[in-house]
Amino acid sequence: MFHYTVETAKSVDEAVQALEAALKERQFGVLWSLDLTAKLAEKGLSFPSAYRILEVCNPVQAERVLSKNLLVGYFLPCKIAVYEEEGTTKIGLPKPSVLMGVVNDPSLAEIGAEVEHVMIEAVEAAR
Repeated sequence: MFHYTVETAKSVDEAVQALEAALKERQFGVLWSLDLTAKLAEKGLSFPSAYRILEVCNPVQAERVLSKNLLVGYFLPCKIAVYEEEGTTKIGLPKPSVLMGVVNDPSLAEIGAEVEHVMIEAVEAAR
C-alpha cells in the first residue's frame, strides 16, 4: 500500500495542532499548511469535508536524499493530509519508502525507511 492512514477521535483542527507539535518534537518543520476546503471556497467551489494538507520537512534528511538523487525533489517536501470522511477524522501520508522506490535508486531505501518511521511515529503521537 502506498499510504499510511489512521483514524482519530480528534477534530481536524485538533489533529493538525497535535500533528504539528509531534512533528516539531521529531525535528520536522511544517513549511506550509493548506486548508483545501477554504481554498476551494475562495474559488467558488463547494467541498463538503474539512481537508488540510501539511507540507513537512526535516532539512537534514532532505539534504541527504537530494545529495544522492535530485529526482527526489519531485516529491519533496513530504505531505501529510488531515481530513474528515463520513464523520471521522483521518491522518495520512504517502509512504516515503514507496516514493523512494519510484526513482529506482537502492541507495535511498534506508533513508526513506527512516523518514517513514519518524513520520508514522508523529502521526501515531498526534492520533
